[in-house]
Amino acid sequence: MRVLVSTASRHGSTDQVAARIAETLRARLPGDAVVDVLPAAEVGDASAYDAVVLGSAVYLGRWLDHARHLADRIATHSPRPVWLFSVGPIGVPPKPTEEPVEVRAIVTSTRAREHRLFAGRLDRHRLGFAEKAVVAALRVPDGDFRDWAAIEAWGTQIAAELTGADAPAEGT
Repeated sequence: MRVLVSTASRHGSTDQVAARIAETLRARLPGDAVVDVLPAAEVGDASAYDAVVLGSAVYLGRWLDHARHLADRIATHSPRPVWLFSVGPIGVPPKPTEEPVEVRAIVTSTRAREHRLFAGRLDRHRLGFAEKAVVAALRVPDGDFRDWAAIEAWGTQIAAELTGADAPAEGT
């Protein structure tokens, strides 16, 4: 079994979420399973994979271009299990709670089994001038709001679906 975990990330937070999902898959899938982690911009052909987990950072309510383009390519290949995730909401409680604008269409076109929205991280020191202006205007708080337990539980759920096993209940 070959699984691709791929993301589009601007400042690394989404890449770190993908790495944690991949670690969880490697720990839960059979020993001969291969889990590759690649930036969406570097994936030429996803058809060599038996399953795909694709995620994107969310900016101004939208997925990044590289993730959208990879989703388009995945949609043209024969059906395979696909899971999607977005990383973006920040704060306590995380806001916004809405899914990114185009996610429903991407779920439909890729025939994704599920889409998850995870809270993200904001470190103003890593932002460009325009991004700093937006977060200042919106009074967005700095911090790491990612829920690693929820991310790992989702990776466990995906592994269980791939192997046909029952996933443990979240929090166990």
